[in-house]
Amino acid sequence: MAQITIDIPDDLAQRLAPYQNQFSGLFTRLIATTLLSQQSLEQSTPTPPNTSSTYQDILDFLISQPTSAQIIGFQVSEPSQSRLQTLLKKNRETTLNPSESAELDLYEQLDTLIGLLKVRVYATLNPGPQN
Repeated sequence: MAQITIDIPDDLAQRLAPYQNQFSGLFTRLIATTLLSQQSLEQSTPTPPNTSSTYQDILDFLISQPTSAQIIGFQVSEPSQSRLQTLLKKNRETTLNPSESAELDLYEQLDTLIGLLKVRVYATLNPGPQN
C-alpha cells in the first residue's frame, strides 16, 4: 500500500489524532467521488450533486485551523443539506440506486466524523470530574 504524507499545523494534527484510523477510508472515498465527478463532466452527462463538494467544505474548514467555537458551530453548506434531505426522503419513499446509496453512506460517514470532532471539542471545553 502506498503512503501519502501531508503537512498540517501541529494543533490540528493533535485534534485529529483520535480519528486517524478513519482518514484512509474518508480520503479514499473523497478521491473516488472526485474522480467520478470529473469523469461525468468529461462525458457531459449531468450528475446530481454529490458529496465531493461536502468533502471540500470540510477539508477547507479543517485547514483553516478553526477555533473550538467554530467547530461546534460548523454546518455543511445549504446545497449539501438539501441534497441529504432529498436522499433521505427518497430512501423513505422508494429504493435508492447504488450511486445514491453510496452517496448517502458518505454523508453518514462525514456526519460521524464531524460529530466526533464536536464531541471532542465539548469534552475539552467541559472536562468531567477527574478520577
